[in-house]
Amino acid sequence: MSKKVLVSACLLGELCRYDAKTKSAHGVIDALKGYEIIPFCPEAPIFGTPRQRINVVEVGGENRIFTDETQVDVTKLLEDEINSFLRNNPRVDKIVLKSKSPSCGHGTTPILNERKEVIKHGDGIAAQILKNHFKDVEIEDESSYWEVAPSS
Repeated sequence: MSKKVLVSACLLGELCRYDAKTKSAHGVIDALKGYEIIPFCPEAPIFGTPRQRINVVEVGGENRIFTDETQVDVTKLLEDEINSFLRNNPRVDKIVLKSKSPSCGHGTTPILNERKEVIKHGDGIAAQILKNHFKDVEIEDESSYWEVAPSS
């Protein structure tokens, strides 16, 4: 059985970011040649590409996900998409996520207050769910690897 690694799809060169660009990280791709790579983007299947940005906003002590322009709470949509992905991918050996992402950021995501001011940094919604689901799996971001190629 091959080792499986879940990787933020934008790091693999997929044009799935909100701005229809990528954050291709060649160091990540090169370092994971021995793994079966499972691309992961919880936002694109729901909202399409391009799309509005989303932000993590602390509301009443709880992190919620809101669209930037229309201020729609999309937390439940993303939770459902992530949990569906996990049902289809119950086993991974490693996880590599996109830093600072409202979905995938692992300790690096800006958490905003309701006035859109950064109050701290924490996990994106997917990173939090993945940490809870895969308690014994190493999670890192692209900064653990080499230079990230510029957006195309």
